[in-house]
Amino acid sequence: MIIPLSLIALLTVGDGLPSRSPAEVRMSVDRLRAIDRVVRRGLDAGGFPGAAVVVGRDGYSVFQKGFGRLDWRPGSPAVSADRTIYDLASLTKVVATTTAAMLLFDEGKLELDAPVSKYLPEFAGGDKDRVTVRHLLTHRSGLPAGRELWRLAGSAGAARWAVIATPLVCEPGSCFIYSDLGADVLGWVLESIAGESLDAFTQRRVFGPLGMTDTFFRPADSLQYRIAPTEIAPPRGYPLRGQVHDENAYVLGGVAGHAGLFSTAADLSVFAQMMLNGGQYNGVRIVSDSTVALFTRRVAGPGSWNGSSRALGWDTADGDGSSGIYLTPRAYGHTGFTGTSMWIDPERQMFVVLLTNRVHAARAKRPGKVIADVRADLSDAAAFAVTDAEFAIDEKIAYRADKRVGWNKSLRRSRSARSSRRAKARSAKIARAKKAASKRQPAATSASETIYQKRRAG
Repeated sequence: MIIPLSLIALLTVGDGLPSRSPAEVRMSVDRLRAIDRVVRRGLDAGGFPGAAVVVGRDGYSVFQKGFGRLDWRPGSPAVSADRTIYDLASLTKVVATTTAAMLLFDEGKLELDAPVSKYLPEFAGGDKDRVTVRHLLTHRSGLPAGRELWRLAGSAGAARWAVIATPLVCEPGSCFIYSDLGADVLGWVLESIAGESLDAFTQRRVFGPLGMTDTFFRPADSLQYRIAPTEIAPPRGYPLRGQVHDENAYVLGGVAGHAGLFSTAADLSVFAQMMLNGGQYNGVRIVSDSTVALFTRRVAGPGSWNGSSRALGWDTADGDGSSGIYLTPRAYGHTGFTGTSMWIDPERQMFVVLLTNRVHAARAKRPGKVIADVRADLSDAAAFAVTDAEFAIDEKIAYRADKRVGWNKSLRRSRSARSSRRAKARSAKIARAKKAASKRQPAATSASETIYQKRRAG
């Protein structure tokens, strides 16, 4: 018996947004079916043990579903989109840190072009005096991508100081380096202004008012039964479940600007809808619509190779990567290392949320390639399902998950093959050079012999 996709959505919706059938929000049921196939391809390939997906449009959830299980054990609980809690990893940067920055900017307490040292006096000296809040939000502060704080520091205070004392690797504003350290510094700027910790501030001002009851830092032990596990053999020496996966965020106390937030797909659907609504949801305003527009607008030209796809805190769709090909240029979103992503397309009033724990003992040889393709395919499938868009009714999309290029190709073998090809190319080059030299050799020998004979004679 085949259950209609619209009925599946109705059956799976609990917490989160109210549901509607795809047709009611001008989306195709048939085209949305590709999501099932794409996610199951990732599961079958061993890229992740489970996943939660929500697609929404026009204020409603049209596809909300859990796939697989919390871990690889046959008796493990099934994933539920409204109950299973995932470690969001770098989605923390936008859902918590950037949103807190938007709030404080709205209230006139945070100046984007003010030096960081205005709010965090210890972050000063040399070029650091020129680093602004805007630089932190756009990853142009000059701070490196990260440091192994968990090796350097034995306490949250020591780890914080290690971040603040980190030298810049380029002049502020002159280079793009996606930096966890910059997000951490931004988090401390926000805490200094707010007068409370990042987790307390976001709970009081964002998650609580929105009714996001399963979104928090440092989840309680009592929730472990519905938290998807992550690393099984981390440097901490024990399997992780309910503790932040990121080692640096852990040594910082579990609350950091770059990682540490946990949530469900259903909760994130409410957050995404709040953003689509211009900063408010269900009668509760979090930030102004002008601030949402400012922070989600790309700050430079197209193309992500030089970091110019960035907005303030957010990334933007550039026709590549996890955003897929078919989201509009106004779409914005972010990804997380644990296997999470969220893309929001204001032009189509649509969003796509994907949560997985692909870092949990992945069975695929290249789980990073699996999750990258699944993320992009979900964005494409959701965009393709919009029936009032520009797609022809008989048009088809070639999904990456159907091709599975490189999913289970051994990385070591691939490197070995590349090395072999390079060696063959070098050998061929040497052979060509020898052949060319041999053609020139007689003339050179003759000339040399003539000179030698003249010298002998004279």
